[in-house]
Amino acid sequence: MPISECSNSKVVSCNADAALPEVAALMRRHHVGDVVVIEERDGRRVPLGIVTDRDIVLETMALDLDAKLFTAGDIVMGPAVTVGLDAGFVETLRLMRQHGIRRLPVVDASGALAGIVTGDDIVRLLSLELSLLTGAIASEQRQERRLRKSMP
Repeated sequence: MPISECSNSKVVSCNADAALPEVAALMRRHHVGDVVVIEERDGRRVPLGIVTDRDIVLETMALDLDAKLFTAGDIVMGPAVTVGLDAGFVETLRLMRQHGIRRLPVVDASGALAGIVTGDDIVRLLSLELSLLTGAIASEQRQERRLRKSMP
């Protein structure tokens, strides 16, 4: 199953020159903890990196700096680690583990932003798959008991 099946295509994004208070307001408005920082290239939105709520706190507030003086581009951790639309779960999880990240922008073949996938998205999908498998196992056991009772 390609990772695009569990990624979110509604990505909250901003340009690198967005002021941090604007980035924080985007997070609040959309109820997310991250914003993908993009650059427009030939009509494509190309991810440069991700700014998280934690980045804003650690890079400005924790250092007693005025967040209004910084932009998303000032604190974005780049270059962006991305995953292709057709990548599988294992490849995606390896990228996350290798880079110590929980969020990955999903890009199309041209490198344009197509979505975002998080560790939470993957856990949610795997939980559903495991639940379905557990249900199938339990159903199989009930079916076998019924069949065996009806056999002479």
